[in-house]
Amino acid sequence: MSALSLVSMADLDRDDILGIFHLADAFKEVAERPIPKVPALRGKTVATMFFEASTRTRLSFETAAKRLSADVMSFSASTSSLEKGESLRDTIETIDAMGIDAMVVRHKSSGVPAQVRAWTKASVINGGDGQHEHPTQALLDCYTIREALAARAGDDLGPEDLQGLRIGIVGDIRHSRVARSDVLAMTALGAEVVLVGPRTLLPPSLEGWPVKATVDLDSVLGDLDVVYLLRIQRERAESALLPSLDEYHWRWGLTRDRAARLSERTLVMHPGPMNRGVEIAPEAADLPASLITRQVKNGVLIRMAVLFHLLGAPGPGLIDVPDVPEATGEQGPSGLGDGGQGSRLVRESAGA
Repeated sequence: MSALSLVSMADLDRDDILGIFHLADAFKEVAERPIPKVPALRGKTVATMFFEASTRTRLSFETAAKRLSADVMSFSASTSSLEKGESLRDTIETIDAMGIDAMVVRHKSSGVPAQVRAWTKASVINGGDGQHEHPTQALLDCYTIREALAARAGDDLGPEDLQGLRIGIVGDIRHSRVARSDVLAMTALGAEVVLVGPRTLLPPSLEGWPVKATVDLDSVLGDLDVVYLLRIQRERAESALLPSLDEYHWRWGLTRDRAARLSERTLVMHPGPMNRGVEIAPEAADLPASLITRQVKNGVLIRMAVLFHLLGAPGPGLIDVPDVPEATGEQGPSGLGDGGQGSRLVRESAGA
């Protein structure tokens, strides 16, 4: 028996991404209700399998599942049988035997969500794996940019994609799963991406990356429509990969002076958690054009859209949702509408 999974942005093309955005647009109205809940995934069970610490991603997925009326199982590695020596495979197969429908997997090792697909009949969603990818973060980032452009234009729906935008991703690119997924998503939607950071934190090769790179933030700052700042992990600051944190801030951080030179139209983003005073000055984090809080809010919408697509759609296609039923109302067999656009989300076999 097969199930749809999302483990990489490479699983999606432009039409898939836009289809998820259209679903998220439909769920906006749900979020504004006094009781922000619909019965779309009633009877489904989502397990959040987090083997690495998380605040935003875990809570966002759990909130999204509950708003769709799914049951949620929250797994914590520190209080599980893994502490008694149980293998990862046995843990996954144990949870799978309980009859769950989806697993959101976060792990410190790259490739674990892809491996988990072979051990479960459930849908697998990558909640971040090592230095590999974080696809739902990239989806919410692109959706947030699109939403900001729509607000600027006075258009509720906004542009379909990010065509023509110049986006700078600044910081520790080499070790960032967010950067990898964002590059795939942003370029698929037509944006031009430039990577900025110390030479030691840029990819050793740009082969296969549809991007440019520079070590000089000031040389590109004035041309950017979006400044996307990555967290500098303090555990790496003591290695040979970085100068001191103070030097990093003055050379590659969005300082107060750099923030003052930004156009009023330049958007500022960060996946969180922020190290204020390192990659971003406190004043820069609170600029009117900062989308950092909005990214968190939109994370719930995007994850609702992804969960609904994987578990609630009547077939392999993404669907258009003209009206979302109230939680107390009746629904059809699909939960929400039944139109269709083609999707290329990979259909995975539990035995693959």
